Amino acid sequence: MLGFLSARQAGLEDPLRLRRAESTRRSHPDVHKYSVETVQWYPHDTGMFTSSSFDKTLKVWDTNTLQIADVFNFEETVYSHHMSPVASKHCLVAVGTRGHKVQLCDLKSGSCSHILQGHRQEILAVSWSPRYEHILATASADSRAKLWDVRRASGCLITLDQHNGKKSQAAESANTAHNGKVNGLCFTSDGLHLLTVGTDNRMRLWNSSNGENTLVNYGKVYNDSRKGLKFTVSSGCSSEFVFVPYGSTIAVYTIYSGEQITMLKGHYKSVDCCVFQSNFQELYSGSRDCNILAWVPSLCESVPDDDDETSTRSQLNPAFEDAWSSSDEEG
Repeated sequence: MLGFLSARQAGLEDPLRLRRAESTRRSHPDVHKYSVETVQWYPHDTGMFTSSSFDKTLKVWDTNTLQIADVFNFEETVYSHHMSPVASKHCLVAVGTRGHKVQLCDLKSGSCSHILQGHRQEILAVSWSPRYEHILATASADSRAKLWDVRRASGCLITLDQHNGKKSQAAESANTAHNGKVNGLCFTSDGLHLLTVGTDNRMRLWNSSNGENTLVNYGKVYNDSRKGLKFTVSSGCSSEFVFVPYGSTIAVYTIYSGEQITMLKGHYKSVDCCVFQSNFQELYSGSRDCNILAWVPSLCESVPDDDDETSTRSQLNPAFEDAWSSSDEEG
């Protein structure tokens, strides 16, 4: 079982101090007017970060001065935005709004340079591939998830189909990723697969090169979010994990087997988002209880001793086992 300690258990931050700091920031003249849905560092320089909000804006901030460097205004509520972690030939921010068009904002020109059309309802989540800078995934309330090549005039490469083309095109669920809103998506760390979650309480794993549903069964993945669900995957572990907000807990699954490893408990209200920090192998989660928790992996876990059920011994957490073996051990 994958073991974690929460920030509260580790004594990292006083929630009251966090709330006091937040109330001070609300006096900032450039603060968003309504709920902030996404915040992201500029991938290549921590001197800049972006935030988007239900106030229909995407703001670009100068970290050093905490002043706005640029503002993009939209006609609809903004649900999600994302910058490519690997882009070297473009500075596009993908933006999903209550409208049915995906908008690409160019940080260099300060304008919306592209519009991707194909969805029929609001865009609840967007994510650039960590492998190819021109590949974008989008999720919508129309039950569909799409992969796009932003270099192409037609744009859409693949519409993900949960039935892998085996259902009649006339069927209601044909060419849909979920039987409900698709409100979250996340690429695996190598970009070879894409995970989606929907309000049908299902999570699916897709081959990102051909759009095939791999049919990994994660069981019921509770999801009653009315907006985007922000979940994340691990990086740098011997096994790859996906962390999904699940009510007031966080469910941890192995990506390729679908096995649920554990439930992380520490929040008092619904968890809205989580993000994995690969450099420190830490998970951070945000909740409606106004707390941000850091989850630190336990390198060792206690297991019952074979000879005596009342005693325990420690073994290395499987997530941190060395995948390499020496030639002496193999021999």
